[in-house]
Amino acid sequence: MNDPEIRALLFPLLAGGVYINELPTGSTRADVVHITEHFMHGYEVKGDGDTLQRVANQLRCYGEVYDFVTFVITEKHLPRLLPLLPEWVGVLVASAAGLRPHRAAAYNATVERAPLAKLLLLEEVKQYLLSLGLRGVSTLRLREVGQFLRTTQLVPLSGLAHFVRQRLMARLPERLLLRAERKAERERLPPRRKKARPKPKAKKPAKARKQAG
Repeated sequence: MNDPEIRALLFPLLAGGVYINELPTGSTRADVVHITEHFMHGYEVKGDGDTLQRVANQLRCYGEVYDFVTFVITEKHLPRLLPLLPEWVGVLVASAAGLRPHRAAAYNATVERAPLAKLLLLEEVKQYLLSLGLRGVSTLRLREVGQFLRTTQLVPLSGLAHFVRQRLMARLPERLLLRAERKAERERLPPRRKKARPKPKAKKPAKARKQAG
């Protein structure tokens, strides 16, 4: 099974909230992220044609920001993948018959404030910090905001996580609207004309070439 086939099986299971495809997460992208008012669940899809080379980095990035993490894989990957996964990471096995739960995802207790905040735009993070009454944050740069969040005890993780979920959920309709506007704009534009290729020069008959020579 390939990636699109597996996602088609996964999407109907994501009840409530929204789901976002290919959400930038640290130095990678989460294939699917299910976001509700109460949690974020990151899903990594591994079809038959995929490798497991990036699993370590994906686990690190997902573990820093998502409340739950599940790998959705084909049977082919199960023996090699399981030893690589912490016990709290869930596993779904995809086949033509559907998705079979191998083990459910448990709550992830390794979420960190700074990586979580990077799911948002810098100005959105500053907006949240200002709402807490923190002074001087409006002039901070991205690296300085990250350092502040790694060291401060003034920003509750639960409050920041709730704000991140709200912003990401609100952003999806904005993305869909922008996508629709771009599609409508493309449809209004006249189709591009293909450049006519120059016709190849006709070859002279062999007799004429001999006479010319």
